[in-house]
Amino acid sequence: MAATPGGSPTGPLTLAARHGGLCYLDELVEARPDTTVVIHALTDTRRMLPLAQRNELVVAHPDFRLLVSYNPGPTARELKPSTRQRFCALAFRYPEPETEAGIVAHESGLDLARSAALVAFGLRTRRLQGQGLDDGASTRMLVHAALLVMQGVALATACRVAVADALSDEPAVLEALHAALDAAF
Repeated sequence: MAATPGGSPTGPLTLAARHGGLCYLDELVEARPDTTVVIHALTDTRRMLPLAQRNELVVAHPDFRLLVSYNPGPTARELKPSTRQRFCALAFRYPEPETEAGIVAHESGLDLARSAALVAFGLRTRRLQGQGLDDGASTRMLVHAALLVMQGVALATACRVAVADALSDEPAVLEALHAALDAAF
């Protein structure tokens, strides 16, 4: 988004709105609240982007589209309802274990059997959600563990450092994660 509230005349959002492009904003919840408000006029029926510093109002091109993404859940920051209600929502779930193992194998170069073992451990961590753990292992974390294995790190050690110990600092939660790790390997 823009570096300052009010928009940048050459930023990606302004250019997409002005010329009819697609603008993708990743992790919108991480943007400053005064910055996210800028998109309100752009994402309702007005379809206008105010550039306060230039005293300009950019009317969005008919082909302009705005896509945003974020990971919902129990985090410190959430999208304000007034912002979230301006978008259609697509919820993504974890892929089926076989599919996820294929993703891990493809992204890391690790064989399918060990990728499936990583995914099985990831599933164990996800079952701990709501029991002191906000989120279980992401597919990204499993790929990171697989990349460590590809560099010669033992599977259990890779899971410990790239997954279990990265998920929590709480001693009781770490104990449960380490128990799941010991049961898996």
